[in-house]
Order: sequence, then C-alpha cells, then structure tokens
Amino acid sequence: MGSSCMKNNENSKEKIKISNPKPVKVSHSNKTSDFVVEASGFIGKRKGSINDHYIFSTKLGSGAFGSVRLGIHKTTNQKRAIKTIQKSNISEDMREKTQFFNEVDILRQTDHPNIVRLYEFYEDDENYHLVLEYVTGGELFDYIIKSKHLSENIAANFMKQILSAIAYCHRNNIVHRDLKPENLLLDKEGPDATLKIIDFGTSAIFDPKKQMTHKYGTAYYIAPEVLSKNYNEKCDLWSCGVILYIILSGRPPFYGKNDKEILRSVLEGHYSVQGAEWAKISPEAKSLISRMLQFNPKDRITSEQALNHPWILALSETNTSNIDSTSLNNLQNFHAELKLQYAILSFIAFQMVSKDESKRLSDAFSKIDKNKDGKLSHDELLEAYMQQMGKEAAIEEVQKIMRQVDVNNSGFIDYNEFITACSAKDELLSKENINSAFRMLDADNSGKITGNELKEYLSSDNSLRKDVWDAMIKEVDQNGDGEIDIEEFKLMMINYLKKTSVDVIS
Repeated sequence: MGSSCMKNNENSKEKIKISNPKPVKVSHSNKTSDFVVEASGFIGKRKGSINDHYIFSTKLGSGAFGSVRLGIHKTTNQKRAIKTIQKSNISEDMREKTQFFNEVDILRQTDHPNIVRLYEFYEDDENYHLVLEYVTGGELFDYIIKSKHLSENIAANFMKQILSAIAYCHRNNIVHRDLKPENLLLDKEGPDATLKIIDFGTSAIFDPKKQMTHKYGTAYYIAPEVLSKNYNEKCDLWSCGVILYIILSGRPPFYGKNDKEILRSVLEGHYSVQGAEWAKISPEAKSLISRMLQFNPKDRITSEQALNHPWILALSETNTSNIDSTSLNNLQNFHAELKLQYAILSFIAFQMVSKDESKRLSDAFSKIDKNKDGKLSHDELLEAYMQQMGKEAAIEEVQKIMRQVDVNNSGFIDYNEFITACSAKDELLSKENINSAFRMLDADNSGKITGNELKEYLSSDNSLRKDVWDAMIKEVDQNGDGEIDIEEFKLMMINYLKKTSVDVIS
C-alpha cells in the first residue's frame, strides 16, 4: 500500500520533537570543516503547509490513523509517498507519547539501499505528514501471490536484501518489529527487483543489554516471545523465517481460522516442511528456515549469521567483475573542492536522482558491498578495483577514493556518499535540477539563499554556529552581500562540472 503502512503508533497532539543523529566531526582549523555533510542532515521538519510544496494525487493506502497518498513536488516534480497521520485519531493516553515519532527518528538515521528513504516531514493543526520514497513495483506479497511460489534463486535474492537491511538495523540497535510481505515493496515487478523495507512505525532503538516488553506485530509473523512480552531484536529473524517459508511454499507456517487460532499456533511453534510443495526445496533452504524459526531466541540465528548462511551465499552469489564500470570510473574521478559545493551536490543526489540512475547505483553498491553491512569498506573497494586494474594501482586508487568520498570520515563509504560520487553528473546537475535545488533552498522565495536557509535544509546539527554558514557562503559569494543569488549558485555548480570535464548545460 504505497510507501508505508499505518499501525498503532503512539503519540499525542503535542508539537513534533525529533532527536537529531549526532554526526562524526573532524577537527580542522577552518570553520567550514565543522559542518559534516550527511544524508540525515537533509531530512528536516519543513516550515509552512505541505500543500504549498506538494500536489496530492492518488490514494495509495489507508490504515487506523490516516492514509498514504501520492504527492508530486511542485518544484522538482519528484513523486513521493506521503503518509498522513490524523491527530484526532491518536489518543491522548497512549503508553508512550513519543512512539509515533520513532519512524521519523529511525528513518533519519538509516542510509541503506533496501530501506525506504524519508525526505522531510510537516506538521499542521490537524495532521502529521511524512514524505517518503515512492516505490512503484508493488508489495512482495502481491508478487508472491501472482507467482504462486518463487524459485530458490529468486527467493534467496529477495531474502538477502531483507537480511542485509535487517542486519544493518540490528548493527545500529534498531529493531523493526513488524516485518511481513506487505511491508516489503519492490521498485519494479520482477525477480531482479530491488526490495525496500517500509513502515518503521513500530520500530524502536533497543538496548542490547535489556529485553523489550511492548507487544507489536502481525498475527502470522509475530514471534512467540513477543506475545510473552519478553524479547530482543531476534524477533525480526522469526518474522524473516515466516516470510521465507511463505515465499517458498505459498502458505504460512502458522495458521488458523482467526487471529486467536493463529497466535495459539505461533505459541505452540510447530510447523511442517513436508508435503508436495516442499518436495523440491533444498535441504539448505529448509535449514535456514529452521535456524530462523527456533522457538528459543537464544538458539535462533542472528541476522549476520543468516546473511552468511550457505543457502544465501550459494544462490545469491554476486560477481564483482559485473559491477557497472561507469560507477567505478565516477568514483575514481570524484572530487569537490568546496564544502558547500559538495553539500549541494549531495542534496541534489538525495532529492532528485532519477529512478533509472538510482537503480543502476543501487545495484552497483550492492555488488561491491560483499558483507551486506550497508557501507563500503576499503577492502571491498579494493576487491572491486582489482578486477579493473593491477593490485598496486588499485591500492592507490582506493586510498584516494577514501580521502575524497568518505566526507564524514567514518572510515567507510556510506550509501549516499556513493550515490553522490557515482551519479552521472551531467544528468544530476542538469539546468532543471540546479534551478530546482536553488528554489528549494530559497525557502522564502526572496531570490537569495541565506545562512539560515542552508542550515534548515542541509544540516540537523543545531550546535553549528552562524559563522560556519557565513564562511561557506563567503566561498561563493561574488558580490559580498552575505547571501547566494541564482547566478552565484549556478556558477558554483558549473565550476564543479568544468573540473569534472563534463559538458555544461547553459
């Protein structure tokens, strides 16, 4: 149902308060180095009415608290799935008033090709609005129904993507708590689709030393320990086991005439891999299901172990030599001299990269990301470039790439850093995109971008001083008025294009 499903999220009508992810900072002498460019910084609460920025179109789905509609951005024409929560449908006495905002908090912290992207959010007197990635290929659930059942190769491909996202979440102490085929969307209909996990409304940041006690989930997919209100992040692995069982057999392992009977079946924990539909399923596939559906969470496989299960490794093998050469070349040649120049480039990549380009880059990233942790290490890049050149040359190139592309100095190339560096710059920095970016950043339509407007759209770090933004503006402010007009903005990006030897669109 579009880009997000609606559930029993908890909150009151109090004004939205979102915690900010803390970026890694590197100490340098110049003021602009205090500003760390990260995808999370582009996601903020916008001023004004959402209707000033989006045209609402088709209804994509609905739930207990509101609906999901297709929205078209008036400036960029980008299509988004807009999740609207009606405040009147949220009770005042819910256990945790902040629960509703977990989805915003958590999606701001995630940067992974298999997790739906949050772009921005709004609040008015009646509603909360989350502006999310619009994923067009439908639900995995619908694809399963159409296909009756999927081959093991296709199943392993989808399962690897799910586990990659969940392992990334668990590594960052995020638990989803409502994994099911309806919350898994495809970017297109087909076996080679990129899968996106959506609806983090019941997700949470967990403490590895503590058990969770709130009961969330859906009858067929909920883990037995969640029903007992004493569980950890491995509840997601149980759900993954149920999903894999359904993908391979076309039916759930635990069933009943109603929710009560289904939950009783879950609590008993008995299921079968016998019968005609299982006759041709490999022992390795059954082994992974068994490891994920261990009744005792202590005996259950972890997301990292599941990613490295022989069935996943054998059937979803990716060949590094097939990585898109354009992405590797762009990564080699990437360099941005000015901090603001890079921030704008990254902002445009985050907001406006085309669907086809996004698919190409996502596929390339996934092929390089061998351990599926959602980021690229020095060794993973080295393996990719050694397919293209000798070892010594590859070592030199990768060292240069890490210096130029790892902008937040995390020691890895994050997903949005990869997208920014590898996108086709002549397409990304088209006349239309440059103009659209300027109009977005010029929030008050004054014809000039101020330091406060840069801060609102490019950073979630409220501790940054005014002189940081003034210093960045000064680098490109030709007339010295302390603001950036459209000509100065264009010149900054055109200078970048010239340095990357791309024909400029005038």
